[in-house]
Amino acid sequence: MTHIPSTTITSDGPRPIPLIGMGTVTVTEGSDVVKAAVVEAIKAGYRHFDTASFYGTEIPVGEAVAEALRAGSVKSRAEVFITTKLWCNSTERHLVLPALKKSLKNLGLDYVDLYLIHWPLKINSDNIKIPVPKELVTTIDIKPVWEAMEECQNLGLTKSIGVSNFSSQKIEHILSFAKIPPAVNQVEMNPLWQQKELNEFCKQNHILLTAYSPLASAGNSWGNNSVIQCDVLQDIAKSKGKTTAQISLRWLYEQGVGFIVKSFNKERMKQNLDIFDWALTQEDLNKISQIPQRKLVYLLGFVVTEPNDVTAEIDSKL
Repeated sequence: MTHIPSTTITSDGPRPIPLIGMGTVTVTEGSDVVKAAVVEAIKAGYRHFDTASFYGTEIPVGEAVAEALRAGSVKSRAEVFITTKLWCNSTERHLVLPALKKSLKNLGLDYVDLYLIHWPLKINSDNIKIPVPKELVTTIDIKPVWEAMEECQNLGLTKSIGVSNFSSQKIEHILSFAKIPPAVNQVEMNPLWQQKELNEFCKQNHILLTAYSPLASAGNSWGNNSVIQCDVLQDIAKSKGKTTAQISLRWLYEQGVGFIVKSFNKERMKQNLDIFDWALTQEDLNKISQIPQRKLVYLLGFVVTEPNDVTAEIDSKL
């Protein structure tokens, strides 16, 4: 079993977060498949699992953790790090705590380790129907929402709080009034969308940047194969006897960020962890730094109609 390095996040005092997390978002697989994949991932060595109320996978993730505890794959709840997220239809002060309590009920847990605001958006509809018409989407009033997030942590329902898909400008605004600063900012990041400025900003403010879509969500309806098919990454992989995916994940690790990688295939789960006993050379890093940059996944386009208009409202740099 692979030992996954961790770093500390500080919104609840120094707290370890495994740098590799397993993603659980899927639109094709049922709950039984998700549960079985998480059980296998725990056996392989994964200890950080990323879900969200929007994903509809909180229940199978919780069931898998319970099964792993019964089987002795993990000895205590504290060995597993669970991240979930506040969906955009609950980004109002009075809705945050009930939303977290519903997520905890789905997970069958007393607390989560990390609770994130999923997007800096408010969707003015109770129904989760994708894509959301842009006229139902507005920016959120972040101050009361963040105060409610802080209340969730103070109540012990989450150990840490953070954000997802937030620009440095939006985080700076939170920092101007927060009693508890964000511990994590989860955004799209990979060698073709390197987020250098945002990563530097987060490091300066002791916020862990965590990458989703580290492989451009290849194999998902909203993703593509651009990272896997990148010539620069393929050449480096060939020279090292590694997969292109491993090169991308190792590059992320060397940037000092965490990342969420999703595969329900046992062998690829193991391959995605096999990135710690070798390193990229300076020449490799130089080549990767020169890859033309472009946003690949653009999940906002999956969530709302006419995403360019919405992006102009929330920040074009995400």
